[in-house]
Amino acid sequence: MAEAAITTDHYKLFPSPRNPHREIFLHEVFVPYPYALIDLPSFDLKGKSSLFAAYRLADRKHGQLVTFELEADMARFNARFVPD
Repeated sequence: MAEAAITTDHYKLFPSPRNPHREIFLHEVFVPYPYALIDLPSFDLKGKSSLFAAYRLADRKHGQLVTFELEADMARFNARFVPD
């Protein structure tokens, strides 16, 4: 059964079933590509991370939200992510 949506002040989120950690971490990146394949293990991150299908409430834009425990992991993701 699908997990319920999480609503924050900025997003409506739907957790990826592949998330080993189902939490929203402090550092986040909104990726405006709802269908891009994001394989978090391939980024060799040092801390915990999570991936969500996201609906950004401010502008009604669909995409994905990636959250990171460590700011360095967020920087690594931003430097290496290329949408398909």
